[in-house]
Amino acid sequence: MCGIIGYVGSRDCVQIIQSGLSKLAYRGYDSAGIAVCHEGDIDLRRAHGKLENLVARLALEPMRGHTGIGHTRWATHGRPSESNAHPHRYGRFAIVHNGIIENFLELRQELIDRGHTFASETDTEIVVHLLAEYYSPERGFAAAMHDALRRVRGSYAIVAICADFPDEIIAARQQSPLLLALGEGENFAASDIAAVLAHSRQFIFLEDGDIARITPSSIEITDISGKPVTRAPKSIEWDISAAEKQGYPHYMLKEIFEQPQKITDTFRGRILEEEGLVNLDEQIAAMHIEQSKRLQIVACGTSYHAGLLGKYVIESLARIPVDVDVASEFRYRNPIIGPDDCFIAISQSGETADTYACLKIARERGAKILSICNVMDSTIPRASDATFYTRADPEIGVASTKAFTTQLASLLLLAIHCARAKNTITKDRAKSLLASLRSVPTHMESILAHSDQVRAAAQKLLRANSFLYLGRNIHYPIALEGALKLKEISYIHAEAYPSGEMKHGPIALIDDRLPVIVIAPKNSTYEKTLSNLQEVKARGGRLISIVTEGDDMLTRVSEYAFAIPDCDELIQPFFSVLYLQLLAYHIADLLGNDVDQPRNLAKSVTVE
Repeated sequence: MCGIIGYVGSRDCVQIIQSGLSKLAYRGYDSAGIAVCHEGDIDLRRAHGKLENLVARLALEPMRGHTGIGHTRWATHGRPSESNAHPHRYGRFAIVHNGIIENFLELRQELIDRGHTFASETDTEIVVHLLAEYYSPERGFAAAMHDALRRVRGSYAIVAICADFPDEIIAARQQSPLLLALGEGENFAASDIAAVLAHSRQFIFLEDGDIARITPSSIEITDISGKPVTRAPKSIEWDISAAEKQGYPHYMLKEIFEQPQKITDTFRGRILEEEGLVNLDEQIAAMHIEQSKRLQIVACGTSYHAGLLGKYVIESLARIPVDVDVASEFRYRNPIIGPDDCFIAISQSGETADTYACLKIARERGAKILSICNVMDSTIPRASDATFYTRADPEIGVASTKAFTTQLASLLLLAIHCARAKNTITKDRAKSLLASLRSVPTHMESILAHSDQVRAAAQKLLRANSFLYLGRNIHYPIALEGALKLKEISYIHAEAYPSGEMKHGPIALIDDRLPVIVIAPKNSTYEKTLSNLQEVKARGGRLISIVTEGDDMLTRVSEYAFAIPDCDELIQPFFSVLYLQLLAYHIADLLGNDVDQPRNLAKSVTVE
């Protein structure tokens, strides 16, 4: 996720902002920049690449000022480059922004028609032009921000400066984190506590719709209409390491808890619920994936499990045949793929070597290429006809969590789009599914509130030597993912099977020492799964179940039972996998393992 810091006070702000940006570098970024108010104007320095490049430029072209803003950018709209780096400056203003302006294309055209010239490919630049459009010195800086943001749809954390108001910064939040830090004769704005913890322990956490006017001695917060809002300061006693993790003991746990927000980001601007449609990027829509005779999904590891689930939902909804292959197998088996097929590469990093090699084979044989990826302008997206970006933000923990669930969300949106284009589902069915998808983040938050209960179960299970995971139909890929998570970070052997395959071998392993994780919510295969549960119980297996809320029968026969909402079958995996992520995390943590950097594993596998 991009990083923001702003400062207003009596000290020279450049070193403060530069230091704050270095504290945000753990998030991942592709460019950085600083803008300051200086002698009646705004001075700006930006650099593509690492923060060291910006530091080197500042050494050659120094800046001074007492009010300024800084940013580390992780590309969304527009490739990584200096021209797309933040801050963006226009007229008397400069701004930094995290989030996505959904209506930026229509606003951009409107502003071009009014004579504005744009210098970047970003959605962010729209806002600084709107500020210039609505500004008058008499009404002031804050009034222009209110007017500009009334035109904007989407998510934002914005911090802005104005050359005419050199002792003032304006900060605004809508569905993207932003906080204020209070000092003596100085104040700060930041996207993350880590950026400013060296200077303050008193923080105000802005909420959606807040707009703050910040001077060295005061903070005034209003809503979008200008009505005053009160936000009480909170004292934070974290150390710097904890601040980078926002108080979580590990990045992995932080990223598990980020999933409701990241899924919201994946959906943003893509769901047209009233029309029962999915709004895809023009490049994706132009591919007409629904006209393909076959989809070929290729991926590795966790992304492969997402692809398996994608097969279920695409075939179920859009009735398009889907094959799913592990990339390291696909590339060596002389695969059958051609111009009538669409090749879908799934990769969190966009740099996975085996997946990229498969993409090149598909390209040579004339297939259309779509990638589902988290890192903009990485190798696989650059080699694709179009890319569905998951918007999960940088994932630091090696064991993938939020990247997986945002891949699931992306595949479901793709399935609904193809189904509507082919008329294989009704508008009402699509509307119902999209409404269910919108509710996913809220339900995930409710499940995350039970993390301590999962930890209590983990305490009783962590001495087991092996685990068996069972799931049917859409939950089989989730069983695979749960077993992989446990193996990756706890170093305990785990095996996943389709529930119906248990009696074809794995049943021989079941005794009173073997925990068996059964994903058994009420759905089309519920009764079949019940039979498998009875087989486990009859052999003394330790039964841990994921059940639908209110399923008292399964709860009674299970050593531990974790409830998910009663919801559409295609939505259930978002909730069942959440429990499996938490279980793996807590077992590994209780064992004292290095959760974020498990042995022998790398985050991005860029070699065969």
